[in-house]
Amino acid sequence: MSTITVQEIRTAADALVAAFAEGRLDDYFGAFAPDATFVFHTTPQRLGSTAEYRALWQRWVEEDGFRVLGCVSSEPLVQPFGDTAVFSHDVQTRVATHAGEETLLERETIVFARSEDGAWLAVHEHLSPRTAA
Repeated sequence: MSTITVQEIRTAADALVAAFAEGRLDDYFGAFAPDATFVFHTTPQRLGSTAEYRALWQRWVEEDGFRVLGCVSSEPLVQPFGDTAVFSHDVQTRVATHAGEETLLERETIVFARSEDGAWLAVHEHLSPRTAA
């Protein structure tokens, strides 16, 4: 396992999580390949592209007043496999909607792939609920 690859993935994952936590949506969605797929426990169907996810996010904002107030990542694990890598971690996310504020405890897996220019882009995200420790 290459230490450089692990650090590159950690850097890419940290940037993605920070953009999400800070509401920098262009940076957040820009961390994903256009054809990335998404599986969320809160959504009945798999999302087949970053554009589809972004459109759903916009609907959450318009219909529910959705916004992210903060996100903390813990227990990170990076597993490199050549030009792909699996990043998994626990996330604690504070969100707000018209109904009020809520803290979500989830586990997330993000698959990264090295693009032609050498950058690591997320190509798949899976989010599942977790119980408090």
